[in-house]
Amino acid sequence: MRKTTRKAWALAAGVMSISLLGTACSDGGSSAEGGTDGDEAITLTIATFNDFGYTEELLAEYTELNPNVKVEQTRAAQSADARTNLTTKLAAGGAGLADIEAIEVDWLPELVASADAFADLSDDAVEGRWDEWKVAAATAEDGRLIGYGTDIGPEGICYRADLFEAAGLPTDRAAVAELLGGENATWDSYFEVGRQFVAATPDVAWFETAGSIYQGMVNQLENAYEESDGTAKPLAENTDVKDAYLATVTASADLSANLAQWSGDWDAAFQNNSFATMLCPAWMTGPIEERAGGVTGWDVADVFPGGGGNWGGSYLTVPASGKNVDEAKALAEWLTSPETQVKAFLNAGTFPSQVEAWESADLTGATNDFFNDAPVGEIFANRAAAIDVTPFKGENYFEIHQVVSDAINRVDIEKSETPEQGWDSAVQAFSNLDL
Repeated sequence: MRKTTRKAWALAAGVMSISLLGTACSDGGSSAEGGTDGDEAITLTIATFNDFGYTEELLAEYTELNPNVKVEQTRAAQSADARTNLTTKLAAGGAGLADIEAIEVDWLPELVASADAFADLSDDAVEGRWDEWKVAAATAEDGRLIGYGTDIGPEGICYRADLFEAAGLPTDRAAVAELLGGENATWDSYFEVGRQFVAATPDVAWFETAGSIYQGMVNQLENAYEESDGTAKPLAENTDVKDAYLATVTASADLSANLAQWSGDWDAAFQNNSFATMLCPAWMTGPIEERAGGVTGWDVADVFPGGGGNWGGSYLTVPASGKNVDEAKALAEWLTSPETQVKAFLNAGTFPSQVEAWESADLTGATNDFFNDAPVGEIFANRAAAIDVTPFKGENYFEIHQVVSDAINRVDIEKSETPEQGWDSAVQAFSNLDL
């Protein structure tokens, strides 16, 4: 999803599978010894990334309800940093992990394979809280639930209305949705409008990076890299992925700002009018606002090429090696309750994954003043309803996805390979995985 050091993860994962055996054997004693009697003053730590919407005020609410509990949050700038921290410390037996570790959905296939490293969060109190697919992704073969769902990432299109106006295009969000194809929007129609845009304003790109475009496409494939039994699909014969790759790198030649997401250049581009549109999962509205402070013109269109799409969504896990496992589980349960998750959405745009939250008037009536008072609750609820594919992501997903993403970056950002060379390199890199 976001840029990750693949080699570092592969090394960490390789060590982790061995180290976790030891962790699992010693968990019970460690947790029991670290428990509290319910009144003892404790500090719970939670490690997140980007912006989960867990403001100081929100965390203070928990302390008001539980006066003996203080909550301290460590927030990584991007998920890659959090992933490296998590895997490295898991490989070391869990020492140094926070009481609650936030994870991305794409990490789950590998983490559930080592489910003993995490507390089993199964509980009657959370039955029915999420859609079945959200729970299934975090459930190990033995039935252990290792994560409570926080948000999902229904995707719309975020755009700069002021740059659209300069290019002679409609600016109203409903008109923009129709311009991009409305209910019948396709990737081709999105790219075609982009070519109209860059023809009128050649100094401004249509989208910020090819990697995000490919991410949007691959999330619409039910079995992008693996069959439903987990068998890896040979990349050289994978026409769906090759088609998405070629469509992405072909469009990038004319339409991309050639930026690496989460890089310093990407951050600066928000202030430099470098691009006009972004694929926009609900959680992305927070990072955009964070980087585009003082820039006016951002808006959200209720449309997405190819129908619906979900990008990301996270979970809260409780490492079994923690000293306050029961208390951490209680905090994770509270943070992912429908009521609290609606508050997190209002704080940072993280669209709740909780079924009950979707009916909240606070959610459906929410607007975002930074995005021209866009009715973000209604828009992202509509985008969530448009999602009709649940991609299968097995243990090989992350590695294969990184192989293709690296190839796209070499073509789009580094410009070190042609599209054909990039694909050939990806096929070779896939072969080296020996899956």
